[in-house]
Order: sequence, then structure tokens, then C-alpha cells
Amino acid sequence: MPKYQGETGFRHAAPDALGVLLVNLGTPGEPSTSAVRRYLAEFLGDARVVEAPRLFWWLVLNLVILRIRPARSAEAYEKIWTEAGSPLLLNSELIAKGLAEKLSGRIEGELAVELAMSYGAPAIPEALERLREKNVRRLMVLPLYPQYSGTTTATVFDRVTRVLQNRRWIPEFRFINQYHDEPAYIQALARSIREHREEHGAGKRLLFSFHGIPQRYFLSGDPYHCQSQKTARLVAEELGLGPDEWLLSFQSRVGREEWLRPYTDETLQAWGEERLESVDVVCPGFSADCLETLEEIAMQNRELFEEAGGGRLSYIPCLNARDDHIECLTELVRRHASGWPETGSEPGARDPLKSADLARAMGAGD
Repeated sequence: MPKYQGETGFRHAAPDALGVLLVNLGTPGEPSTSAVRRYLAEFLGDARVVEAPRLFWWLVLNLVILRIRPARSAEAYEKIWTEAGSPLLLNSELIAKGLAEKLSGRIEGELAVELAMSYGAPAIPEALERLREKNVRRLMVLPLYPQYSGTTTATVFDRVTRVLQNRRWIPEFRFINQYHDEPAYIQALARSIREHREEHGAGKRLLFSFHGIPQRYFLSGDPYHCQSQKTARLVAEELGLGPDEWLLSFQSRVGREEWLRPYTDETLQAWGEERLESVDVVCPGFSADCLETLEEIAMQNRELFEEAGGGRLSYIPCLNARDDHIECLTELVRRHASGWPETGSEPGARDPLKSADLARAMGAGD
């Protein structure tokens, strides 16, 4: 018989709270080979990320990849690491802080916002425990992935529900799958691109670079390719770009199998060989700047483009903690929380004082 986690910390006198769990991918704790190895073992060991026979993949991962890749990846992390730590973690923390501040003025009653990472720290189980300790009875989970993919969004669902499966008393639960075509998100992206170009000059072409996935995932029904295409198209329309002024590509492929095309590196190589004098690159699939944007795009691919004969590559930062990005996420949470007492749209919030009085009358504590 399964043993479920109890709720011994519940207090009738404490008001129920609305909890928001923001989740991003993750990061090693430091740019060292050992830390990166631990992170990659957890990340690449996820069956959602690498769909392969498990025994075969375990052998490849542990006997080959984790002996070679951590040192190389640690060098890349070292290039972008800050005195305060990982850029992905720092940017995600700022997003969480901004969301909590904006939501606090628009949510009635108690609110708790926690940040977690699918891999590494802060971990999802610990973040969910902190929310439980704050008396969260209604839980909203927002993966910081605008476009849905089984390799990202679904992994968050798996890891959150795995924890909740062990709870005796689970909270009301809602999960935001994607926001790839949210008007506020599209407008924030377009505004960030426009502002960057006003300050640094506009490149001759704009490249929307999204993280890639294997082609077979898409052919098996993953909607990521379609949602990425829609995001890029809507932003290009918002900017008034013609079809010859922008292109979508996919980056960060690994291994030998076919991934979504066109590839970012091959595209920039070709543009460099065309002697294109300037290009701008933006990565709308990343909510916060990280290794794949700061090192892969702004360093590796810039060098590739220039060495191939191109002129200037200008990287446009992710939305990070921009006010319009936080505003978009705030309204997204509020809309998805519709019908819960904290939004003011429906009655039904528990009266903690009355609840405590009734509990004491029946012999229970506060």
C-alpha cells in the first residue's frame, strides 16, 4: 500500500493561498566539469528529452557523453558566468520577483510565487514543499517556454505531478501549456527588437533562432515546430517585415540524426559567404538569456558568420525581466486563474477564522 505525504502542518486559522510555480530548464551550480556532469546526467537522462531505448541510451550517456561533453560545456559556461552566478538562474529569479510584485496588486488574498528548475536547483520538489508550507491550496504552474514541446513543457508536467502523486491532499491544479501566440508576448518581442534596432541599427536580415528538436519528434506529433513558425510570423507581421527580410532557423542540435531545419549555424555560414553586411538574431523560444543565447549565438555563431565573410552580427537579448514581459506573464496567470476566489471573479474562499472556530469546537487545533 502506498505511503502518502501527510499534511501535518496544515493550520485552519491560516488563510488559503494561491501558489504560482514558475519553471525553467535548469543550470549547473557552477561552471566546473563535475557540476556540469551532474547537470547533464539529470537533463540528458530524462526520457522526454532523449527518446531512445533506455538501456542503450544509458550506456551511451554514461560511457561516452558524460566522459567527453562536461569539460567542453564547462568551458562554455565559464565564458558567460557572472560574479552573481548563472545568467539563466539570475534572469529567471528576476522574472519571478517581477511577477510576484505585479500579481500581488491584482490578486485578492494570499499569494506565493516560487521559481524552480526542471534540472538542478532550485528543484521542483523543494519549491512545491515551500508552497505547501505557505498553505497553497490552488496551484498554477507556468513553464517558462512560450512554445510547447514534449522535451520541455511536458517534462515540467511530469516532474510536478510526480511530486503531487505522493501527496495525500493535492491542491487544485492548473497548468499553462504555452503562450506562443499571446498578443502581449508578440508585442513585447516586437518592441524589444524595434528598440534594439533603434539603438544599434537594423541589420539587413532578422533571424529568429529557436532551439531545435529531432525531426522525428515533430513527425510524431510534437507541435513545437508549428508554434515556433507562428511566433516568428506574428512578430514579423507586427514589425512590418517583408518575406525577404527575415528567416526562422533552429539551433543547438546534437548527434547525427536529422533535426528541424534550417539549422542556425548553416544559415549564418551561408549568409556570411554571401558577404551580408549585417544581421540581427533573436531567440524567441528562450524566456531568459542562457548558455544557448549568450555563448552559442552571441559568441560561437557571431564568429562563424564573421569568419565566413559576413559583417556584423547583432544579438538581441531575450525578454528576461522586461516590464512588458512580466506584464504578459501576469495577465496570463490571472486569466488562467479565472474562477478561483483570488481573482475576485467567484466567491468561495475559505474563511480561516470561522474554519478555526469550527475546528476547535470539534476538538481540533488551529
